[in-house]
Amino acid sequence: MASEEEASLLVIVVDVNPIWWGQQAQREPQFTLSKCLDAVMVMGNSHLAMTRANKLAVIASHCQDSHFLYPCKSWRGEDNCGEEAPSSGDGKYELLAVANNLIAEEIKNVMSKTEVQGNSTDTMLAGSLAKALCYIHRVSKELEAGQDIKSRILVIKAAEDCALQYMNFMNVIFAAQKQNILIDACVLDSDSGLLQQACDITGGLYLRIPQKVAMAQYLLWVFLPDSEQRSQLVLPPRVHVDYRAACFCHRNLIEIGYVCSVCLSIFCNFSPICTTCETAFKIHLPQMVKPKKKKLKPLS
Repeated sequence: MASEEEASLLVIVVDVNPIWWGQQAQREPQFTLSKCLDAVMVMGNSHLAMTRANKLAVIASHCQDSHFLYPCKSWRGEDNCGEEAPSSGDGKYELLAVANNLIAEEIKNVMSKTEVQGNSTDTMLAGSLAKALCYIHRVSKELEAGQDIKSRILVIKAAEDCALQYMNFMNVIFAAQKQNILIDACVLDSDSGLLQQACDITGGLYLRIPQKVAMAQYLLWVFLPDSEQRSQLVLPPRVHVDYRAACFCHRNLIEIGYVCSVCLSIFCNFSPICTTCETAFKIHLPQMVKPKKKKLKPLS
């Protein structure tokens, strides 16, 4: 059991894209967004119950923005968003009851304000991860002298990757790597190349769960232990990482392309001028060999 000084901060980023979850409810009615959030709350409660000094944050990643489900802006630990904290009459640890009530209330507010336009299923995942890093930085700054906290991020991915977020996503990954923050990924649908790179670079775990209804079991088995405890467990093997980059012109994943020598922008087709930094490239054309002039023979 870890001592009180060895606190751990777990930030869970949940993909709540309404279009994807609406399609998922039609495909598998037994696994809905509410079931997913129930598994997230089980994971969060287990993390808080392991050590009294542990901290938790839950961020909803929407197709329009990202929103803190727990803690909310006005919650300071002694009240519930400005109201009196609910007492747990069944003997439950009060902090767990507060967290569950806040998450349930905030997700209702987020989904009730949703105005879906078009059929885009892109989730603002890069922005949510950036918000998670900012929250981790703020919590670490608020610690007293001599205290230390280990931070990690768990991403629960539902919708497909958005190539438009490639640069922002990679900036977040390298920022997390520099701060020694693990990024774990629990993928519900198709594999995510961006999250594979994030987990491989930061040392986290990537898992595409084979059965969505057993999501809570996978969360408790694979993602609840920290980096030190994982070395003592038999975990799923690491997957092959897709390190293809997205071109800046069409946002397609490519294997071979052209790279700007000034800003390192990637393009799938050659262009004499970089569209990012407007650098004009010097094109070395092959030298034209001038034909030799024939000498005129004198007339005899």
